[in-house]
Amino acid sequence: MNTKRLTNLFGSLHWLLSFSLIVAAIVAASILFLEPLLRQVSLLPDTGAAWYYWKLPDPTWLTRASAWGGYLLHQLFLWAVIAWAQRNRHLLADRNRLHTINYIALGGTLAFVALHYAQTAFFYDGLAQDVSVFSSQASVVMLLVIVLIIEAPRRGLIMGRGKAQFFKNIRPIFIRYHGYYFAWAITYTFWFHPMETTFGHLLGFFYTFMLFIQAGFIFTRVHTNRYWTILLEVGVLVHGVSVALIAGQEFWPMFAFGFALMFVLTQMYGIDLSRFWLNSLWLVFFLLLVLVYNQRGWANIHEIFRIPIIDYVLVLVLAGIVALVMRLRAKSTS
Repeated sequence: MNTKRLTNLFGSLHWLLSFSLIVAAIVAASILFLEPLLRQVSLLPDTGAAWYYWKLPDPTWLTRASAWGGYLLHQLFLWAVIAWAQRNRHLLADRNRLHTINYIALGGTLAFVALHYAQTAFFYDGLAQDVSVFSSQASVVMLLVIVLIIEAPRRGLIMGRGKAQFFKNIRPIFIRYHGYYFAWAITYTFWFHPMETTFGHLLGFFYTFMLFIQAGFIFTRVHTNRYWTILLEVGVLVHGVSVALIAGQEFWPMFAFGFALMFVLTQMYGIDLSRFWLNSLWLVFFLLLVLVYNQRGWANIHEIFRIPIIDYVLVLVLAGIVALVMRLRAKSTS
């Protein structure tokens, strides 16, 4: 494959990113064509937060094998891509263009998306049939926590502060291995759900496609572009709030202001905003907070702190465990 010719044909990396996002949007929209088939599936009544509604009431070994088989093949494919790229990073020194491995990653993932599309049409079920609904949510939460650790030496943890040597020391470990975890979290979540046509599912799949695109641009400047990566971080706010609103859940402000608080406390300090814009975003946050909680009741204000507290506690716990393991390993080899 002449990757230089393909790159020249499509233009810059950013054009390629835009093209990939357009394809992702089209694929997400095409899930709507499954609607007639999906309406033939009878689902059990919803029994609460611990119950995943979109799964077959009478699964068979074949429906399970279709989901787990597709997932395992997709998972091994992405891990193989990452392993090859890391072993051959000397061939990927030019970060301003796509390499053959990038086209393989993007094209292969598109093929697995098509496989999941067909699997949903014929067998419906996803991994949710056999695992807890909370496992998918937890995998994404931990992904976001690892991003906080990786970015801490550059943007700090709280309002640009916290760029401690501690995070600089452990960052290489996360940089080296984060791709394997991220590939697992994204692929697991992708195959966890059948390709349902609710707005929440469609938005979730599009967000997942964005994360797959990020993986496909490994060892390019797009992969580390601050504005693109911050968009991926903030995307969970849009998805979380949309799903909560569609489900009629009254605690949607917990997601809206919880993730928004993460943005104004930490994430926006990584994109070189002027003091004017930093202060302006804080002002918008507080104005919206007052607007919503004057109606909702200030007795519920505690809910906006749940997500940041969980995230920051997990950052300290995970970073502490890695630092401890590194210290013990250093002592054992000295």
